[in-house]
Amino acid sequence: MAVIRAVTQHERFGEVVRFLVSGGIAYLADLLVFNVLLFSGVGSALSKVVSSVIAIFIAFLGSRYYTWRDRRSAHPGREYALFFLFSAIAAGLQLLCLVITHYGFGWTSPLVDNVSGNVVGMAIAMVFRFLTFRTFVFPDRSASRA
Repeated sequence: MAVIRAVTQHERFGEVVRFLVSGGIAYLADLLVFNVLLFSGVGSALSKVVSSVIAIFIAFLGSRYYTWRDRRSAHPGREYALFFLFSAIAAGLQLLCLVITHYGFGWTSPLVDNVSGNVVGMAIAMVFRFLTFRTFVFPDRSASRA
């Protein structure tokens, strides 16, 4: 019990929960769009690119207005640019996982495409996003205000 209490009272706990909620909504949109396109006959890679673009816009809204609502800067242009840059890199990590399995290994089933792009790729991209967003896009500015 003491461990659970310590974890939930840690300053980053709420931040991580908000990140997972807003990211989870974007992830569900990503999954839905990817699979609708995939099962409609659109290629795996193109389906992932389109679904990622849509998810990035949803994630931006969640990150800026929910996850790090108290960390917004006076320079939103900088936030937009860095957010979309890091999101594009993270989406590229997901796409790379899918491309390796689909085109590199020849594992072309929808199940493998989903596991490689939306599970393995997403796990890697999620860690990358959290670290880059909280460090570079929405840094803690409270220390500089004191």
